[in-house]
Amino acid sequence: MGETRVDLLHLLEDLRDAYPGSLEETILTEIMANALDSGASSISFECDLTQSALTTVDNGSGMQRRELARFHDIAASTKTRGQGIGFAGVGIKLGLLICEEVLTETRRGKTHVASSWHMASRHRAPWKWVPAPGLVVERGTAVRLKVRNALSPLLDPGFLEVALRRHYQPLLDPAFDEFLSGHYSDGVAIQVNGRRLEKRRWSAPLQAPLEIRLLRKRKPSAFGYLIRGDAALPEDQRGLAISTYGKVIRRGWDWLGMTPSAPEHIGGLIEVPELAACLTLNKGDFLRTGPRGATYLAYRKAIQEAVAKQLSAWGDVRPASKEAPPREVRPLQRDLAHLLEDLAIDFPLLASLVERRAGGQKRLALGGSSGAGDGRAFVSAVVAETLQAEAQMEDSTPETSMDANGDESQVLESPEPYEPKEPGTVLPGSSGARRPAHYGLDIQFEDRPDDVDLGRLMESTVWVNRAHPAYRRALASRSIGYHIALSVAMSLAPLAVEAAEQNGFVVAFLSRWGEALDKPANRKASKH
Repeated sequence: MGETRVDLLHLLEDLRDAYPGSLEETILTEIMANALDSGASSISFECDLTQSALTTVDNGSGMQRRELARFHDIAASTKTRGQGIGFAGVGIKLGLLICEEVLTETRRGKTHVASSWHMASRHRAPWKWVPAPGLVVERGTAVRLKVRNALSPLLDPGFLEVALRRHYQPLLDPAFDEFLSGHYSDGVAIQVNGRRLEKRRWSAPLQAPLEIRLLRKRKPSAFGYLIRGDAALPEDQRGLAISTYGKVIRRGWDWLGMTPSAPEHIGGLIEVPELAACLTLNKGDFLRTGPRGATYLAYRKAIQEAVAKQLSAWGDVRPASKEAPPREVRPLQRDLAHLLEDLAIDFPLLASLVERRAGGQKRLALGGSSGAGDGRAFVSAVVAETLQAEAQMEDSTPETSMDANGDESQVLESPEPYEPKEPGTVLPGSSGARRPAHYGLDIQFEDRPDDVDLGRLMESTVWVNRAHPAYRRALASRSIGYHIALSVAMSLAPLAVEAAEQNGFVVAFLSRWGEALDKPANRKASKH
């Protein structure tokens, strides 16, 4: 018998609160994620009201005896970040909070073993080997949760179907079959109480595809569609949902940072497998710091461009606000256009916040000229720069060198120069005169009196905390411009560099911000 020796109840309760959905929903989606990561093509769920049990059986790769033993250690996992939906080894353990017993049976080759696990006290979660009940026929893994509450939603087939369709929508939409076939070569069949969940195509009077490509790639790196209905869509279908390997991570308009003129009529879904490496611990959001955060922000910008183009074709672009920005932020916004361009040379991860415009553009043109409403776009060249920088930074580490495997990273690491074949497509060069740029960073203000930070970076916006005592002092002493610059620098530091180097980044930011005062005069003199 083995035993987990930690304050397990406290740990599991904290983990439960970190997940965005209900506990039952989290347990269900984690079981599904584990089955998918094991290579399963068939996953069945069976509700037994008489035994108050939910049984899940998949035909994945199964586990060896030592792997099942390690399964009972919190945060233990054999998965590699970026190669599937799960990686942390914590989600399924939440079943201990609501179950009398968690029985796991697994079969791989000649290995066929099972274990029984339960929460005995706050600090004790004993498990033991038990005879395999025979839930797995050939190979795979079965999990049986015997819940304490006979009215638990996990025993309701209707709840299971609705939750699975919401969290794994791409797997149940035939529009994504071809795109996901590279990862799920045999497809994925899901059954609830013996009934297979049929695939449903999301249709509407107006529908347009979304595609994002990386440089030479023939296949899109992200694929999806937008739909527009004549009537208002249900609340949980509004906005654009973003998924990775079939698991929906975010939904709505807030994460995208844009809202159409009729948001209740427009929905959509886009699948981005590359972003699996950017997931947070609870897989309910994406990282926004470091190399992975830069990758996410770069993809997000490319998605924004594709969606904006389609909304414009539909006439659904919300008119820009005519309200002028606060007076104290205008000088810094003007200087950021050149400041971020300069900083991105020494801090490549900031490239995801620099948006190059026509005349000196450093991004790929949007879509082709075949039609204004096709909704297709090419990814900004900064995505490739960011992913290449990430690959180079991570090649020396065992964990992330695994993430660098695969076709896309091989293309990005190719030393051969890429020559554009389409007119008007301008790609980044390693040399040449720098040209003006338009920054992709916005500065907004909010009141967070209980937050000790001067500001925070959310997506591509720095939110300055007006309720901070330092802000009020800067306002009273007429040094608000410097305070805003410092807030921006401290907010960008976690994205640009590692924690140990953040102080140096802030110093470099403020130094170049100060030097920006002299640049207009120098540029003017150079014209003569």
